[in-house]
Amino acid sequence: MQTRPDPVLPADEDARALAQSLLRQARHAALGVLDPGHGGPAVSLIAFGLDPEGVPLTLISGLAPHMAALRANPAASVMVGDPGPRGDPLTHPRLMIRAEARLVDRATGDHAQMRDHWLIAHPKAKLYIDFTDFAFARLHPVSALLNAGFGRAFRLSPAELLPGGTSA
Repeated sequence: MQTRPDPVLPADEDARALAQSLLRQARHAALGVLDPGHGGPAVSLIAFGLDPEGVPLTLISGLAPHMAALRANPAASVMVGDPGPRGDPLTHPRLMIRAEARLVDRATGDHAQMRDHWLIAHPKAKLYIDFTDFAFARLHPVSALLNAGFGRAFRLSPAELLPGGTSA
């Protein structure tokens, strides 16, 4: 029996630039978690951004089911990329990141830095960012898959997602 070649390619310079652009532009994303109640997957729409070092970041209410899921199991996935106003949505680029979520302690200077940085891109969050149940979660990439359009898929390492990042 013949095995088919892997259709997913290693990232090249153009793929890295596109992935980094999708991350910089995204203000929301789909977050996949494992539901602690039944163990199956669950997906939520989240506010999305990058911390000052370029690590994916979100601000989550402690009341949200995905917060409970991340506390129980930090494994997550994030999908960014919006279909354009025309054409088939599956022909538009999108980036899926497998990540490990790490909550940022509110009592640290790191939290204060995240707060100020977050409000630049998400000014309406000023209404709720200081509520005590809200917390930042950094979504540290483990691996990534860029679908750059029909028939163009690339694997990326965590380093390749950062500005100036290349594969090791």
